[in-house]
Amino acid sequence: MTPKRPTACSPEQSAERRARQRWMSALAKAKFGDLDSLWNNLPSKPAWTVIRAPEVGMVMARGRAGGTGARFNIGEVTVTRCAVQLDYGAVGFGYVMGRNKRHAELAAVVDAIMQTPSRREALERAVIAPLCLRQEAARRERGQKAASTKVDFFTLVRES
Repeated sequence: MTPKRPTACSPEQSAERRARQRWMSALAKAKFGDLDSLWNNLPSKPAWTVIRAPEVGMVMARGRAGGTGARFNIGEVTVTRCAVQLDYGAVGFGYVMGRNKRHAELAAVVDAIMQTPSRREALERAVIAPLCLRQEAARRERGQKAASTKVDFFTLVRES
C-alpha cells in the first residue's frame, strides 16, 4: 500500500492554519495567571462539554545543535492536553507544558471559540493579542538581559 501524499492547501486554508497555529502557540506559551485573568474578564463565556478530560503525559523534546545542526533528543517534558466542545458544536484542543489541567482546559475552550468566525475578532482583542504582547515583552526582556552579559573577546597584539 502506498502512503497518502499530503494534499495541497488552498491559500485560504493556509492562512487559516497559520492563524490557528499562532493563537494555539500563544495559549500554550501563556502564563496561566495571565490567561486566567483575561478569561475571567470576558463579558460572555459559552458553555462547553469536556470531550477529553485534561490529562498529563510526557513527550520527547528535540533540539538542534546551534539551532541548525542534526536533531537530538533533549529529554522528556510533561504536557497536559484537553479537548472540549462548545454547546454550538465547535471543538477545541489545548496542549500546555506542565501539569496545569485548568490551563489546558481554558486553552481548549479559547481555541474552540477562536474557530467561531463571529466571535474571533473580539476574542483576539481580549485574549490573544494581550497574551502575544506579554510574551513579546518577556522575550525582549530576556534578550536584553542576555545582551547585558555578552563578553566581547579581542586580542591585543604586542608591539616588538
